[in-house]
Amino acid sequence: MKQIIECVPNFSEGRDLSIIKQITDVIESVKGIRLLNVDPGYATNRTVVTFVGEPEQVVEAAFRAIQRASELIDMRYHKGEHPRFGATDVCPLVPISDISMEETVEYARKLAKRVGNALNIPVYCYEFAAFEEKRRSLANCRAGEYEGLAEKMKTAEWQPDFGPAVFNERSGASAIGARNFLIAYNVNLNTTSVRLANSIAFDIREAGRVKREGDPITGKIVTDENGEPIRIPGTLKKVRAIGWFIKEYGIAQISINLTDITITSVHQAFDEVCERARDRGIRVTGSELIGMIPLQAMLDAGKYFLQKQHRSIGIPDHEIIKIAVKSLGLDELAPFDPGKRIIEYFLEDKDNKLIDLSLSEFVHETASDSPAPGGGSVAAYVGAMGAALGTMVANLTSHKRGWDHCWEEFSQWAEKGKVIYEELLKLADKDTEAFNQIMEAFKLPKESSAEITIRKNAIQAATKNAIEIPFRVMQLSYNSMEIIEAMAKIGNPNSVTDAGVGALCASTAVSGAYLNILTNASGFGDKESIRQILGEAELLDSQVKTRCEMIQSVVRGKLNSW
Repeated sequence: MKQIIECVPNFSEGRDLSIIKQITDVIESVKGIRLLNVDPGYATNRTVVTFVGEPEQVVEAAFRAIQRASELIDMRYHKGEHPRFGATDVCPLVPISDISMEETVEYARKLAKRVGNALNIPVYCYEFAAFEEKRRSLANCRAGEYEGLAEKMKTAEWQPDFGPAVFNERSGASAIGARNFLIAYNVNLNTTSVRLANSIAFDIREAGRVKREGDPITGKIVTDENGEPIRIPGTLKKVRAIGWFIKEYGIAQISINLTDITITSVHQAFDEVCERARDRGIRVTGSELIGMIPLQAMLDAGKYFLQKQHRSIGIPDHEIIKIAVKSLGLDELAPFDPGKRIIEYFLEDKDNKLIDLSLSEFVHETASDSPAPGGGSVAAYVGAMGAALGTMVANLTSHKRGWDHCWEEFSQWAEKGKVIYEELLKLADKDTEAFNQIMEAFKLPKESSAEITIRKNAIQAATKNAIEIPFRVMQLSYNSMEIIEAMAKIGNPNSVTDAGVGALCASTAVSGAYLNILTNASGFGDKESIRQILGEAELLDSQVKTRCEMIQSVVRGKLNSW
């Protein structure tokens, strides 16, 4: 998967749409960036922009936006209801897909350093990117706002992390950081009572409610020795919540901000609201997602509800997502389209992918007069089918009547198989891409000695890639044998032949991919660098035949016993 980062800069301009447009234009000028949302606020005089892309692209787009904002927004004349201390007030980076928080922090600090050095804007790193604990809090960094910034920066305690330790009168300062994904999420109730909705919200939100004597609503507020109200904390960490009535729908909702879904997930919040609502005789009828959501959050929700039902989680992602949507009631108020609401799906490039073809289209494309897809892609596809058959037997066994005591074991087998067949499907495309890269390398000019060297190096690099991809196909297809063998021995006996066919597919994939390695290796100059791959590939090709025959023996033995 591609590494994907979300960026949510807040600019201190919410009234002049021409200025906002100029800022978003430079964001969109970076290739590969997708602008998801632009939300200007007149009263706050602030615009929140959301865009996503690969890390380097996001850092470049964020820098261009901060630069443009510094040219267009003069903080000396800015007024608005929202706290702020700079033209680009805050700019968080959020890990979305296949990237760790630690990596995201490095990109945030890289951006902060560039902004400070190139634009002479003081920058404070906050949240996970903070260099010291007191700067983790955005509120601490921004305390005193723009008006107090000049005096604040004179103290040793509040020197900026990057940029000049001198007050920038026009642009102010910026807070750049890394944080977890924030989800705005509403839970629907079968009541119109805002009081009851608020009561549930106070139960679950981290801030909880003020402690009172006697009646929890009208009783006297209990204070500590300093006269500060004592609070009863709510049940969920990193959660803000309030109850309100939505006239459009005619119902009350719990409006929730999940500020860190690694601490409290969507499904955990939903279930907790259900429990607290039930205590008050209220029923949750569904929920509503505001904006977009990472794929993993939806998969985690679907798996959670499947496991509560003692159902296998080794099923295709689209089925897991369907369970999540139905379990959370995300389609109660409006249709929920995963392609438009899940970030990774929204960004997905589906042009010319083999795995998006129907089975008949794949066959026809293979049969055409184009050399790709060829044997390598077909080997990967056949390997995926073998792993899928093993996964199918595991899923059928997990759901078989009378086998409820071992559903979890077979769910784990199915999940292993799913990981393998999904990667093999991607390798079907990567093998074709590798072949095309070799062809492109051969087309490079070769007039001068420099061009000849560049062309030779490109051919060798592309060829090595074309060796490594089928080797990965061999490894994965062989690894699927573990699942297939287990299903032949202990799986649903009615599906034993499916395990047998799966073994044949896996064996074919291993041997087919090996042929690809041999043909590509024959034209590779640096044999020493691929000696280990060639040795391991030869061993896998030998082992897979023995293992396949053993599985076939198990299958035939069970068939003969009938």
